[in-house]
Amino acid sequence: MSAAASCLLTEDQFLCSICLDVFTDPVTIPCGHNFCKTCITEHWDINVPYQCPNCKKVFYTRPELQVNTFISEMAAHSSEQQVSKPGEAPCDVCTGTKLKALKSCLVCLESHCETHLQRHLTVSRLKRHQLIDPVENLEDRMCPEHDKLLELFCKTDQTCVCMLCTISDHKTHNVVPLKEEYEGKKAELGKTDTEIQQMIQKRRLKIEEIKHSVELSKEAADREAADGVQVFTDLKESVERSQAELIDTIKEKQRKTEKQAEGFIKELEQEISELKKRSTQVEQLSQSEDHLHLLQSFTSLNAAPPTKDWTEVIVHPSSYKGTVVRAVNQLEETLSKQMKKLFEAELKRVQQFAVVLTLDPDTAHPKLILSDDGKQVSCGDVKKNLPDNPQRFDDCACVLAKQSFSSGRFYYEVQVKGKTDWDLGVVRESINRKGQITSSPQNGYWTIWLRNENEYGACAGPSVRIPLKSRPEKVGVFVDYEEGLVSFYDVDAAALIYSFTGCCFTEKLYPFFSPSPNYAGKNSAPLIISPVNHTE
Repeated sequence: MSAAASCLLTEDQFLCSICLDVFTDPVTIPCGHNFCKTCITEHWDINVPYQCPNCKKVFYTRPELQVNTFISEMAAHSSEQQVSKPGEAPCDVCTGTKLKALKSCLVCLESHCETHLQRHLTVSRLKRHQLIDPVENLEDRMCPEHDKLLELFCKTDQTCVCMLCTISDHKTHNVVPLKEEYEGKKAELGKTDTEIQQMIQKRRLKIEEIKHSVELSKEAADREAADGVQVFTDLKESVERSQAELIDTIKEKQRKTEKQAEGFIKELEQEISELKKRSTQVEQLSQSEDHLHLLQSFTSLNAAPPTKDWTEVIVHPSSYKGTVVRAVNQLEETLSKQMKKLFEAELKRVQQFAVVLTLDPDTAHPKLILSDDGKQVSCGDVKKNLPDNPQRFDDCACVLAKQSFSSGRFYYEVQVKGKTDWDLGVVRESINRKGQITSSPQNGYWTIWLRNENEYGACAGPSVRIPLKSRPEKVGVFVDYEEGLVSFYDVDAAALIYSFTGCCFTEKLYPFFSPSPNYAGKNSAPLIISPVNHTE
């Protein structure tokens, strides 16, 4: 069926008068009216005699239903066209059920469904009309003042206008056809969309980067967990082995004591047996009335049998004093060796984050002496005449590095050999640099110190003394900004000196150095920023 032919029929002709919806399996009854097969069947199942719901004609025998192929095809064609939904432009020509519009005409100011659009596609004068994608409220496209089509754009006022507006309110303005402005704006939208797509792509890449970081973190966590399990398994086995050796040692001592005692008891029991025999012989002889026999036997029986002098023989209980202490001490040595291995591995790990530092002369106290390469600092006796800028320490003999860090991890090493006093660590950018300074995390200082040659401590607010077995000659400083961690290492001993944990960093961090006064030459050695040897 052609689209032209479909225009000859109205929507009502596709509707069943019983269900008031588009025909389903349309049939014709003898009077010529059409219904859905199910609708008329159910109607006649209830209503007898058989009457046409439209013309009321009565049939005394139930009529045979004839399939209406024409209506069936037309109904199917109609049902293929979608009924307009909320937010979709409906056809302005449809009566009854409004179908979804396919195009809107800017001349007729009407929207048309597929059926009613056919005249605009076939009639010559209507072909010249401007069709656009369907829109609702076509009256909004008319100038409210002149009731003319808005077909121009005023670039001056950034608004749509009609032809009459250009000779009135917008006479001197820069006015262009809508299509021209449309093309420009469309190009801008294309550029904007390109930028948005680039932003989307960047964020997708960031998502992948974050996912990759999570994967790396998980791999690191798995490795750390596996290493930790292995370490504690080794320690557990070492403890169990030491415990077993301790028990074996104690048992062996007890066995020796028991064996010695058993030997003595056996000897004593043998002597008792011999003495009992002699006692029996003596008793028998004493009862003898044979004068000659008694006198002849007396000499041999009167003497005691050969026995051991047991006066000085003592079985001392085994001494276990110190056995447990020695076992624990041995375990401690094993643990120390294991700890040294762990710290060596830890030190190698943090050394991978080594950074290059140079001292900042603009922050140095006037008594400090900096090397030309910015790697060494010591304290002199003469206070140099330097500008008192806001960055400079004016009372404490301190200096900062030029480099600052506000994320990630970094590590550096400082030689402290030959010094009796020093301070090292990191500080936040906003610290007070004038007058007396109280070093503490609350004031933005995460530092450790040496005093009087062998007294070590951490400025933890209040200070904490740090007992060390040996004097570090080179100190490593490691910072994990996001983790809130500042750790200090004895590089040569591969040992942890102290850690600040749970720190909250919100500013730039600067490496901090204080060589302390030279105390008449006793503390004249410099602090030296040393290159990091990753193979140590």
